[in-house]
Amino acid sequence: MSNKIIKDTIALTVITLIAGVALGGVYEITKEPIARQEALAKEKAYQEVFEDASEFQSVAITPELEKNLRKQLDGRGCRAQTVEEIMEAMDGSGNFLGYAFTIVSQEGYGGDIRFSMGIQADGTVKGLSILSISETAGLGMNADTPEFKKQFANKNTDKFVYTKNGASGEGEIDALSGATVTTNAMTNGANAGLVAFQIMEGGEQ
Repeated sequence: MSNKIIKDTIALTVITLIAGVALGGVYEITKEPIARQEALAKEKAYQEVFEDASEFQSVAITPELEKNLRKQLDGRGCRAQTVEEIMEAMDGSGNFLGYAFTIVSQEGYGGDIRFSMGIQADGTVKGLSILSISETAGLGMNADTPEFKKQFANKNTDKFVYTKNGASGEGEIDALSGATVTTNAMTNGANAGLVAFQIMEGGEQ
């Protein structure tokens, strides 16, 4: 092996090590600000889906609760959905108003869809607020429009279903034109929120 090859190999190794250390340093520097921005985004989303709440208190997802959530979600056809976070919505006097959930639906056409969902104490859905979505512009991205999201608001139902023939029932949602996959992901995600609410209220064991 020539000296040039040895020198080039050493130089490449050093460059790789330096780059690795630099990337690690950038990650450590940006990790906290990114986490802070994500927390602020969630806080804003919770306020959007529960505008009459003054504060939100985190509910610990214990291993037992996580296991029950998974069991009930799978049993209700929500195998690709996860309840990531549960918050209790409280008014200014500390009275319980309902729950706000962060839900991840893995059935999106462009990847995971993460959104917040508010459900008041009587089971009425307050609304949805999308945290992250990467669907097709002009099609699946229309899931993040007021016109689509408001279909879930002020509904009290055990299950949402979507239709292409015009929604008429309490739990029916008009499918997005040309974006059935996204519609399905959002509908199943909302149903995951309903399941979580029922579990929190003691209706699913």
